[in-house]
Amino acid sequence: MSKTFSRRDFLKTGAAFGAGGFLLANQTLEVRAGAGRPNIILIMADDIGYECLGCYGSASYKTPVLDELARTGVKFEHCYSQPLCTPSRVKIMTGRSNSRNYIRFGNFDFKERTFAHVMKDAGYKTCISGKWQLMGAGADGPYKAGFDEYCLWHMEDVYAPKDSRYRDPKIVQNGKLLGILEGKYGPDVFCDYITGFIERNKAKPFLVYYPMALTHGPFEPTPDSPEWGQNTANKRFYVDMVAYMDKAVGRIVKKLDELGLRDNTLILFTGDNGTPAGITSQMTDGASINGGKGQTTDAGTHVALIANWKGAIGGGRICSDIVDFSDFLPTLADAAGAPLPRGVTIDGRSFLPQLRGEPGKPRDWIYCWYQRDPGRTLYRFARDKRWKLYDTGDHERAGKLFDVSADPLEGEPVETGQGNAEADEAAKRLQAALDSMR
Repeated sequence: MSKTFSRRDFLKTGAAFGAGGFLLANQTLEVRAGAGRPNIILIMADDIGYECLGCYGSASYKTPVLDELARTGVKFEHCYSQPLCTPSRVKIMTGRSNSRNYIRFGNFDFKERTFAHVMKDAGYKTCISGKWQLMGAGADGPYKAGFDEYCLWHMEDVYAPKDSRYRDPKIVQNGKLLGILEGKYGPDVFCDYITGFIERNKAKPFLVYYPMALTHGPFEPTPDSPEWGQNTANKRFYVDMVAYMDKAVGRIVKKLDELGLRDNTLILFTGDNGTPAGITSQMTDGASINGGKGQTTDAGTHVALIANWKGAIGGGRICSDIVDFSDFLPTLADAAGAPLPRGVTIDGRSFLPQLRGEPGKPRDWIYCWYQRDPGRTLYRFARDKRWKLYDTGDHERAGKLFDVSADPLEGEPVETGQGNAEADEAAKRLQAALDSMR
C-alpha cells in the first residue's frame, strides 16, 4: 500500500522541508505503509571519504551501485565518523562517545553492549563479516560482541601476523583459522559469507554488519585489474579498489533481490573515516580533495551515509541533518522496535524518522573525543553544519573556532569578541555543548 504526496502537500505539511532537512530531487515522494521489522545490512567501507562516491560529486571513481542506492533512497550530506578506524568501530557499535569506552587502538571493552546485542535480544540473527580489529577476547570476541556468526580478518590475538586481507587472505571463520586461502580475494570471501548467511536466514529477521576490508591500503590490484596476480602495490590501484567495493555492495543487493527480501531490508552504507593521505580525488565541480585520514578536519571525518529501504522509504531525497556515528545503534534499535541498552548512557539519537520523511529530532551539534592511544594528543571538539569549536588542550587547534563550511581544512580560525555576532553566538553555543560532555 502506498500514498503519493505532491510537492504542494509536502509544502503544506512541512514533512519533507524545513525541520526535516529534506530536499526533494523529484516532484513526488512515496511513503509506503505496512513494512514490518526489517532485515538490516550495515556496510562500513574502510578508508573512504564522501568525495569518492559519484553521488557525492566525485569525478575520479565509478560507483554505480551506491549511486543507485542513493538515487532510490536517502543521501545524507552531513555524516561524521571518528578520524581513524578503531575509534569509529567502537563508537558505531556501542552508540557511545569514545570518551566513555575507548581503550586504545585495536582494542575493545567486551563489557560494552553493541547493536548486535540489541538486535539479537530482539530476535534477530546476527552476522559480521570483513575486518575486525577489536582485540581482547580471542576467537570468542565476535560472539561476546553479540554476533551469532563471523568471517573476519585482522584478529591478531587469534593468529599472528595478520597477513593479507586481499590476495591469498588469512581469515578466521566462526573460531576456525582458515589458513592462507591461495588464489582467493579476501573481499570475495567476506561477501560470499554474507550472501550465504542471508540465504540461510531468509525466513528470519537478520542483521548483517559488513565492515569492509576495502579500500584500505596496501593499494593492490583487484580481480578486475589487468595486473591481478602480480605482487605490486601503487596508489593508482585505489580507483580499482573503490570500483570493487561498489561491486561487492552490488552482490549483496542482487542477493536480496533474488530472494525477494529487498522490500523489507534496510541497507545503510557509510565509511569509517576519511580517505588516506596521498589520495587526491577530483570533483565534478572542479575541486580537488586530498585525503585526510587520521585528521580531525572534514577530510578525516566527513563520510558518506546512504540509506535504502525499497519497501518503506521513498527515494530521491537528500537530508541535510547532521549525523554522528553514535546515532547508528539507536537507529537500528528503532527500526527493530528494540529497547536501548539499560544502565549506560547512549549518546546517539535515531535518524529513522528522517528516513521515513518525518522531521524527527535532528541534532544541533555533534561531539568528538579522539585519542588514538593513551598518552597521545587528545582532541575534543563540538560542531554543527557550519561551525566547529575545539576545547582547550595541548595541540595547535586548542580553543579555536572554525567556519568549516567556508574553511573545511581549518586553515584560518575565526576570532571571537571582534564584533562578529554569528561567530560569538556559535562559540557560546558550542562551548556549552563541550561543557555538557565533560
